[in-house]
Amino acid sequence: MAIETLPDPSVTITAPRRPGLGFLVATPIITAATICLALVIASAILAPWLSPHDPLLLAPAQRLKPASAQFLLGTDGYGRDVLSRILYGGRISLLIGLGAAVVSIGIGLLIGLVSGFFKWIDAIMMRVMDGLMAIPSILLAIAVVSLSGASLTTVLVAITIPEVPRVARLVRSVVLSAREEPYVEAAIAVGSSLPKIMWRHLMPNTIAPLIVQGTYVCASAILTEAILSFLGAGISPETPTWGNIMAEGRAYFQIKPSLIFWPGLLLSIAILSVNLIGDAARDALDPRMKQREGRK
Repeated sequence: MAIETLPDPSVTITAPRRPGLGFLVATPIITAATICLALVIASAILAPWLSPHDPLLLAPAQRLKPASAQFLLGTDGYGRDVLSRILYGGRISLLIGLGAAVVSIGIGLLIGLVSGFFKWIDAIMMRVMDGLMAIPSILLAIAVVSLSGASLTTVLVAITIPEVPRVARLVRSVVLSAREEPYVEAAIAVGSSLPKIMWRHLMPNTIAPLIVQGTYVCASAILTEAILSFLGAGISPETPTWGNIMAEGRAYFQIKPSLIFWPGLLLSIAILSVNLIGDAARDALDPRMKQREGRK
């Protein structure tokens, strides 16, 4: 007698869903922040084509001209077109923000991975990081620029140094919790090489928090560069940055406040947009935030 067998029920296996870029349009506020940041970045990239005049061209006969068809935002105290300088200034400010975020994350990731995995190194490295964090970031940046001279590279290094300890401590905390997981202990037990353990088992756990931290570092670096330039400790004054434009506009604030208003507005929009996107990324990448939303 033949025995009929029932076919096995088909089971659909769904791969775990990874968060995409949907958080950029999660709410109307985040959508507006994304659009504003995209416009600021696009204007900085396309500055050579969007700028109506040479941002470095001096025209004393045209100094402090009001807004007109020739100069849409007027001219500064040296007769330079304000709109052109703001567009070109965004390139330097955004470049420093992005560069500081990438460099600090790269160095902090390496320090955090090593410190979190080796306890004897952790005791030394974290005391060094605590010492750097004890110094106010602005004072440390001013000291570095004063010792090395004002240049784009010097300002980038001066802004990056105070951010490295924060990234390193974040990565270290993630590694300390991840190294106690069974899959990491199993990898150590079977004799996996140290680079393999760090690259395949520990570093993936740091990606989500580093993305969020990177947005905050970028916003902080943009603001710090503007502060340094405003105080006269940043990039050379003839180089257009948002901070330099505002610093030069101080002398003419009473007769032409727009010299400070327009670059300050772009600076505020860029920093606020980056911070809002960072908050949205944190909510999308942090499982605990999703659990809280599910309980509501």
